[in-house]
Amino acid sequence: MRSTIRAAEPSQDWRIGCAGWNLPRALWPVFPAEGSHLERYAQRFDAVEIDSSFYRPHRRETYERWAASTPEGFRFAVKLPKAVTHERRLIGAMPAFEAFAAQVEGLGSKLGALVVQLPPSLAFDAEAVRGFFTALRHRHRGAVVLEPRHRSWFTPQADGLLSDFEVARVLADPVLFDEAAAPGGWSGLVYLRLHGSPRRYWSAYDEELLARLARRLQRAKEEGAQCWCVFDNTAGGEATGNALTLRRLLENQSSTRGDGT
Repeated sequence: MRSTIRAAEPSQDWRIGCAGWNLPRALWPVFPAEGSHLERYAQRFDAVEIDSSFYRPHRRETYERWAASTPEGFRFAVKLPKAVTHERRLIGAMPAFEAFAAQVEGLGSKLGALVVQLPPSLAFDAEAVRGFFTALRHRHRGAVVLEPRHRSWFTPQADGLLSDFEVARVLADPVLFDEAAAPGGWSGLVYLRLHGSPRRYWSAYDEELLARLARRLQRAKEEGAQCWCVFDNTAGGEATGNALTLRRLLENQSSTRGDGT
């Protein structure tokens, strides 16, 4: 049976979070003492990205439990399984997508976005992309973001096609090519995936860079876009601290603007 899933529209101007909800012990005092890691995480952040769905399926009941562990305004981004992106390479991938969709329906209104990360070897093919997203949009009407990693995707033609399907192209760091230094595709959603630089998954971002990022997100908000920023530099636990700092910078920035200063 075909599964149709609808993601809730984000209510915040931006959503800041991490890839996963593990909490570094050094930062435990910042979070509530009681509850699971997810329950504690969700008291400080309003979004999280689930990457484990790329590697293995989760039961619908597991998604339902995660949704029930978070406040009403919380949202999950969920990465598509490798069966869709890496094994089928977007061709004939709907049976795998439908199985995934039936599981992720367990999040209900807390599904925020689907994340489609492509293998570096997968070049842009307009016919294949059009076919895949036509089929996907018959099954899912909510937010979708795409992280391509082959240079051929970073062109006006590719961006135009993604925009037709309201698919935002991810801005990922480290930036692979000069053409990839800004988000693309549909302009109604800006989605950043920060993997750590220079050492992927390990390096922390300094406050000066995060301050520049906060200003960039503020501009995107003023241009009418919904914004997500997900920190994936989780190997050494740096993501949580970086996400907390960015939230503070954005809150301070909004407060200053609200005072008219």
